[in-house]
Amino acid sequence: MYTIYAIYNRDHDRIYIGQTEDIIQRLKLHQDKSFQKSYTANFSGEWKLIYAEEAKNRQAALKREKQLKSYQGRQFVRGFI
Repeated sequence: MYTIYAIYNRDHDRIYIGQTEDIIQRLKLHQDKSFQKSYTANFSGEWKLIYAEEAKNRQAALKREKQLKSYQGRQFVRGFI
């Protein structure tokens, strides 16, 4: 199972949308700024999980991630802030 997720940084009013097999580990990596060249590492402050859903496989997860990254998808995610 894969998890498609959205995290939010209140200090900078930023949203990040991604997908992973291990949501707990991925959230820890975002908080620890372990992805040094990633989007989330560029912003100070805490990233909080605001949305998550599961997909059967990576292909389905990537498709849904792309949908959530669209304008309408981001509007949907913003509703959870």
